[in-house]
Amino acid sequence: MQITASPYVWPYDGAMIPRKTALMIIDMQTDFCGKGGYVEQMGYDLSLTAKAIKPIQRLLERIRCVEGFTIIHTREGHKPDLSDLPANKRWRSRQIGAEIGSEGPAGRILVRGEPGWQIIEDLAPEPGEFIIDKPGKGSFYATDLDLILKNRGITHLILTGITTDVCVHTTMREANDRGYECLILEDCTGATDPRNHQAALEMVKMQGGVFGSVSHSGEVLKALEQY
Repeated sequence: MQITASPYVWPYDGAMIPRKTALMIIDMQTDFCGKGGYVEQMGYDLSLTAKAIKPIQRLLERIRCVEGFTIIHTREGHKPDLSDLPANKRWRSRQIGAEIGSEGPAGRILVRGEPGWQIIEDLAPEPGEFIIDKPGKGSFYATDLDLILKNRGITHLILTGITTDVCVHTTMREANDRGYECLILEDCTGATDPRNHQAALEMVKMQGGVFGSVSHSGEVLKALEQY
């Protein structure tokens, strides 16, 4: 099973094998795509990140029916005492009127355990699916993600979530450097600026696919028809 993608048919090394593949759903939290969350408090158009919800939901429901697939959700957030929050990250958030750790409509912004930190109900993890809690943009930094993937024999990653240009792209770069074969789905990702979303996808395609390949959830669903 291969997936039509650009700049190359994915994966490069033959058919995709479900037991060696993980679907990553990055930071689909209220703080990033829900009412009263961090993104809305910063003044961005919430629809630009929320647009990824339905495509991810359709893909997730299908992949849950395929035996062997690993499903991984991530959440960005900090400890309640903010001991893992870098001073410059907090300062930057303060400049745009949504200081991390401060009270907002969805509780303390980007703080673990708060309503805004939770994964949205439409994409809520099911038993057996992994949840990676991370303090930064990348999913590998200060987490046990790499250990989990290696212990499960995962070599291929399908990346979805938000935002395309920050947490998703950082995770893809980290994964690429660790030797994982990556596919990012354009309709299952979103950014606070459409130009940044498109630019992030184009960066992947450079140099023959410098970080992996780019596709659409429809192509993945098509490839999964044999299951």
